[in-house]
Amino acid sequence: TQVIRKSLQRGVVLSTGSFLVYEAHKLISGFAEVHASFKVEDVIEQADYLYGSGETEKLYQLLVQHKNSDDAELLWRLARSSRDLAQLGSTSAEEKRQLTYDSLEYAKKALEKNESNFAAHKWYGICLSDVGDYEGIKTKIGNAVIIKEHFQRAIELNPKDATTIHLIGIWCYSFAEMPWYQRKIAATLFATPPTSTFQEVPVLKLFSCLYAADPNFYSKNLLFLGKTYLKLNNKKLALLWLSKAKEYPAQTEEDKQV
Repeated sequence: TQVIRKSLQRGVVLSTGSFLVYEAHKLISGFAEVHASFKVEDVIEQADYLYGSGETEKLYQLLVQHKNSDDAELLWRLARSSRDLAQLGSTSAEEKRQLTYDSLEYAKKALEKNESNFAAHKWYGICLSDVGDYEGIKTKIGNAVIIKEHFQRAIELNPKDATTIHLIGIWCYSFAEMPWYQRKIAATLFATPPTSTFQEVPVLKLFSCLYAADPNFYSKNLLFLGKTYLKLNNKKLALLWLSKAKEYPAQTEEDKQV
């Protein structure tokens, strides 16, 4: 009887202990989940601050720690920062190439995690275009339709995003100035090759509307307004916009190149 009593008591103690461990585990797990969600928000807030401050290398070091994340907001920011780091003059040619391919993978993963994220579509299109620079003109032209589709999808999801509207303008400009031999390549890749001309309203309209909405939106937008007018042989307006681009306060490496 005493043995049975002791066994029952021991069982109660073990059951109580197991219950307490289980409850503690639930509590800790709950805290961990909440902490994780706050952590993502904190990282994004810090990342946006570093991006706005032009801290390219620090931003990359912050975000690359989260390359295995399932959060699309973190991943597209990592794609952008990888590309920005590749653009720096201090980055070696080998590193540029690796970062360019890495940025595409991060953008692709962001899309897989959230197809409705407009920034993921935008940066996938940008990064896919960059990779084309390493894979030859045939691949670059072949990807052109895919790139434009992602830009258009980004605009559908966020019609007010100025950068994507600018990118559609760049896409139109690129096809308008495409040399004859590249048009031959396009003709072999597509039944109906994508085309654009400098006389088309969308090219100038895209760049001009962005300037009207925000004059200091982007140095490259000013540059392409000038280049487009130059292609139209309007040197007076070309000079106006190129002068604005020249006087733009350079904050990034790309601004300096412009």
